[in-house]
Amino acid sequence: MSALIEAENLTRVLPAIVPVTLVRDVSLSIGEREFVAITGPSGSGKSSLLYLLGLLDRPTSGTLRIAGRDTGPLDDDALAQLRLGSLGFVFQFHFLLPEFSVLKNVELPMRKAGRLSAAKMRERAAGLLEDLGLAGHLDKMPDQLSGGQRQRVAVARALANDPHVVLADEPTGSLDSKSSEQVFAILQDLVNKRGKTVVAVTHDMEIAARADRRVHLVDGRVVSDERVARAAI
Repeated sequence: MSALIEAENLTRVLPAIVPVTLVRDVSLSIGEREFVAITGPSGSGKSSLLYLLGLLDRPTSGTLRIAGRDTGPLDDDALAQLRLGSLGFVFQFHFLLPEFSVLKNVELPMRKAGRLSAAKMRERAAGLLEDLGLAGHLDKMPDQLSGGQRQRVAVARALANDPHVVLADEPTGSLDSKSSEQVFAILQDLVNKRGKTVVAVTHDMEIAARADRRVHLVDGRVVSDERVARAAI
């Protein structure tokens, strides 16, 4: 199994009069078609680790490779391009732009990448939304959707540039139980049916128990890393 994300001794320290260490010497290798749940108590560094793995923050020390590429020497523009092409993000609060329609929100990452024509972007965005059960909502504004629907739009946006890895930070944290189950099922389908890798921070141990692998943090350190064999699909 090829490693898509390789972290070696990642550490993130916030400089201050009394420095705060968010992530301590974390080493992980995450491969293709894995569903990895990152768990731990509040303040354990789960989201901080996810932001490092997703190139949204830089480590204070350590090495991070994405698809074999060392990210340490890259400048901000190169990191942004790597992030845009290889990684997709889903957050607890969807962060859809309220002034744009559902369709336009999903098109945004494609516009930034600049690889497709306007017609192709619209076609791809519409197809992703249809796959996620939102075919009748393309021209609606985000505030016209339910919380679960908005999060499905966020998943479609995360898939816009066909990334290898989708990183999710508490993707079901603000949803009711029914919507949480729907979003979790979609994340599972990304792995099982689309061949993606999903790395999800979650406090929901029921969801974590259904992942292929559970990485548990305490005080910024990995204290356990358990793999669970997935039944054949």
